[in-house]
Amino acid sequence: MPFIQQAVQQASVRQAVAERRPACLRELAQGTDRFHEPRRTDCPWCGSERLRVRLRTTDLVQHKPGTFVLEECLDCSHAFQNPRLTPEGRAFYRRDAHDGPGYGAVGPVFGARNDAKRNRAIARAMLPFGEPESWLDVGTRHARFPEAARDVHPYTAFDGLDEGAVVHEGVRAGRIEEGHRGSLTELAPRLAGRYDVLSMLHHLEHTVDPHEELAAARTVLRPGGHLLIEAVDPDSRYARVLGRWWASYVQPQHLHLIPLGNLLRGLERLGYTVAAVDRRDAHVPLDLGTGVALVLDHCLPAADQPWRTRPPSDLQRAARAGLSWASSPLVGAARAADHILAPLTSRTRFANAYRVIARRNEDG
Repeated sequence: MPFIQQAVQQASVRQAVAERRPACLRELAQGTDRFHEPRRTDCPWCGSERLRVRLRTTDLVQHKPGTFVLEECLDCSHAFQNPRLTPEGRAFYRRDAHDGPGYGAVGPVFGARNDAKRNRAIARAMLPFGEPESWLDVGTRHARFPEAARDVHPYTAFDGLDEGAVVHEGVRAGRIEEGHRGSLTELAPRLAGRYDVLSMLHHLEHTVDPHEELAAARTVLRPGGHLLIEAVDPDSRYARVLGRWWASYVQPQHLHLIPLGNLLRGLERLGYTVAAVDRRDAHVPLDLGTGVALVLDHCLPAADQPWRTRPPSDLQRAARAGLSWASSPLVGAARAADHILAPLTSRTRFANAYRVIARRNEDG
C-alpha cells in the first residue's frame, strides 16, 4: 500500500512539473542577465572600493540557470551579492526555494526556523529583559516562531510580517494575532512605536539594504524596546573548509553576509545599545551534513524540474533514486557528526551564526 501511495504521489509531482515547464522555459528564453542589476563598485556597508571576489557559484539548491558572485570588502569584510538580483530575479529564484525541487538537500537550513524546540530556546533569550506586551516577528513566513515563542511568553501578543501571502495563513491558524504583508521599510511608518520586541531570525541576509532594515526596526520599536537578531556568521571557519558547499551561503537567496563587528557598530550608530551577544546558542548543527548532501545532489543525475528543457528518462530517474538511497548513510553520518561536534564547534570560530539583542535608545 505505501508503494502504491508513493507511486501516485510521484506521478502527481511529475504531472505538476510537466504543466509548469512551458511557462518556465518561456521565462528563461529571455535570458538570466535581466535578473541582475549593474555591478556596483563600492561596498554597500562602508563605501570602500577595495573589493575582492569571495565566492562564485551556481544555484546548488534548485539548479536554476545562472551564476552568482559574492564579493567581500577588503576594509570592513562585509560580503554581498554583486551584481545583486533585481526584484524580478529575487522572485524567480526564491520561487520553490522552501518546498520545491532541491529542498531536501538544504532542508535543515530553511527548516531550522520551523524547529519548535529551537524557537523556544530563542524566545527564552528574551526572558532577562522582562515580559513584552507586543512582539513583531519579521520574515515570519508561516509564523512558526511566534507559535513556539508563545509557550515561553504566554502573555505576549505576537504579530508577524512577511512579504509573502503566507503570513495570512499564520493568522488563520491562530499562530499570530495580526499579519502584515509587505516589507518592513515600507510598513514601518504605519507601525511606528507599536512593539516591545522585534525579531529578525535569519532575515537580514535576504534584505536589499540592511542599514535601512535596522533603521525601520528602530521606528517600529517603542523606546526601550528590544531588537532580536540571528544571522549567518561569515567568519565561520566552515566557510573556508567547505567553500561553495557551505550551506549558509545559500546562493542566490542571501544578498548580504554581515560580520558581527560590523553589525554591532552599525546598531550603535543607529541609536541602539547592544545588550547581549552570543554565538554558541545561535549555532545550527548542519554544516557537514548539508555540505555532503549538496555535493552528492550535484553529482546525481538531474532531477525532474520545470526549468530543465526536457524531463529525465526512466533510466535516469531510476539511477537517481538508487544512488540517492545508496548515499543516504553517508549523509546521515555527516549529519550525526554535526550534532556530535556541536558542543565543540558552537564554542569555536566554527560556529555558523550569531545572536544579538539590542535595546532601542530614547530619542534625543
